[in-house]
Amino acid sequence: MILITGATGNFGSKAIQHLLNKGLPAKDIAALVREGEDAQPLRDKGIDVRMGDYADVVSMRKAFAGVDRLLLISSSDRGPVENRTKHHINAITAAKEANVKHIAYTSFVRKPGHEDSAIADFENSHVESEKFLKDSGIKYTILQNGIYQEMILAFVGEKVAETGAILFPAAAGKASWVLREELAEAAINVLTTEGHENKTYNLTNNASVGFEEIAQYITEALGKDIHYTSPNVEDFKAILEKAGVPDMYIGMFVMWGTAVAEGMMDVEDTTLESLLGRKPTTVKQFIDQIYGSVRSDENH
Repeated sequence: MILITGATGNFGSKAIQHLLNKGLPAKDIAALVREGEDAQPLRDKGIDVRMGDYADVVSMRKAFAGVDRLLLISSSDRGPVENRTKHHINAITAAKEANVKHIAYTSFVRKPGHEDSAIADFENSHVESEKFLKDSGIKYTILQNGIYQEMILAFVGEKVAETGAILFPAAAGKASWVLREELAEAAINVLTTEGHENKTYNLTNNASVGFEEIAQYITEALGKDIHYTSPNVEDFKAILEKAGVPDMYIGMFVMWGTAVAEGMMDVEDTTLESLLGRKPTTVKQFIDQIYGSVRSDENH
């Protein structure tokens, strides 16, 4: 029995689909969902839906009963970072009490110097969670995932095709962007094959890409010039405030933009390629898919 946490989320739902694609019987797949989440589509597929909450160890211990392998998808709690760390510790504690044999945990790519970077709190949450998992005595695989390619769309803005401009404080920094779909597939490959126990994997792309290149790729896909400008952080904040962007999002954009500028996600690695058995989707392929369709819509 394999259980996927966060089963109705973006990553969890893709992971479940990959289990089904591999031919695993639905009755051998369990899905952890919170009370009130719409899990009917999962039930319709014959998946064993179990209620549990990262904030409640007892609920998770019940939900993890009879589970051999667990995909622990990191918490997306929007509160303080400490909440997320506590959530992960709760889930690992519950898994140990329920005699789960193996946990694959979705962590985040990490580089030396992360303690002083813009994403220090975010990274430290994963560091603490990884340490707790290693100390738990449960067999583990730590998946240090790269930043999602889908985040590029938020960073360049939904009106990039109209404005022809990308405004983001990432300077000349690069990141090793990966498709969430492929990270979910790799996680399932780890959980359904042998030889991954007590290992830590860097799941990033074969090449890192900066926003100058991203602007060029969008230019080619749209057939229209797109220019990238990296303002300083204070100017960037002021522009977003003037545009009425909520503070929470401004903080998030500044954090990630600065972290890209610092090179915190510039890690090229071929582990993802070996787990997938093929080259991961490149940023250019991703951009072509997204913006090439915009162009063809305009031409119809």
